[in-house]
Amino acid sequence: MKKFTGYEETKAYTEGAAKLPVGGYVLKVQNVRFEEGQHGNSDRIMVAFDVAEGEQKGFFQKNFDAQTAEDKKWKGTFPIYCPKDDGSEKDGWTKRRFKTIMEGFEESNPGYAWNWDENTLKGKLIGGVFGEINTIIDGKDITYVGMRFAHSVDSIRNGKFKVPDTQYKNGASPNKKEDKEATGAEGFMKVDVDDEEIPF
Repeated sequence: MKKFTGYEETKAYTEGAAKLPVGGYVLKVQNVRFEEGQHGNSDRIMVAFDVAEGEQKGFFQKNFDAQTAEDKKWKGTFPIYCPKDDGSEKDGWTKRRFKTIMEGFEESNPGYAWNWDENTLKGKLIGGVFGEINTIIDGKDITYVGMRFAHSVDSIRNGKFKVPDTQYKNGASPNKKEDKEATGAEGFMKVDVDDEEIPF
């Protein structure tokens, strides 16, 4: 067989990116982006974060650096949905979730007060509890670890949180027997998240 060019430089496929273990982490906000709702969906603030303390510090930066695809994606993100202010019961739940998260930021960053400017969240700390999520994406049954709850950093540091049970979405079920693909490479932004399923 004739050796092809670039063999030494060619990167082999790996078994997938490492997955963040389930648990609680102190996170630092790297970036924020306000997104207007489309097709009747709520506006949201997309928050990009990385692990700021402990054994997994810098996890998402390492994940990003290890990606070889041209369309590299930052995997550490979560949405903060904004109320529509329409007086509905669902909007009331969204308001409570929104305020809970902002109070978490205030408790975690002494002297900080939420002032309705999402850019002031950059560089701030927040606690995050991560659990398994089992979902169907493009017909594949996939399990990954995603942020499920926002907390104050003190509650994370003191272990005052509970790792949630696996969340099943998009038709996934604990009763299915098919093999599951768990690559750890799925981005949180690629998974559609319902307002009702954001347990912050």
